[in-house]
Amino acid sequence: MQDKTNNNTNSDEGFFDKERNVNIILYSFYAISILLVALDFVVHRHIYLDFEKIPAFYAIYGFVACTVLVVLAKLMRLGLMRDEDYYDKRLDEKQEAQNSKVSEGQS
Repeated sequence: MQDKTNNNTNSDEGFFDKERNVNIILYSFYAISILLVALDFVVHRHIYLDFEKIPAFYAIYGFVACTVLVVLAKLMRLGLMRDEDYYDKRLDEKQEAQNSKVSEGQS
């Protein structure tokens, strides 16, 4: 009888931990994106505004919108970010920190 516990594969490894699977998904997304941009030249669109006539307008618009969202999120992070222990800081730790700052200032 064969012992099945001596497998060479690691069963704890997830789907996205394997580089091959990640590459397959990425290349699939790239192929779908290229196909959609190519179809933009073939499929008739009912446009209402003149700037919608630009080739690949919606792909460009989506890319710019995502880029703006990321930049805005990074800027918001500067104002909203707090220390790691912001909510967990105890009163006695605050007092010790203040006392050490005062004693350092007197030295």
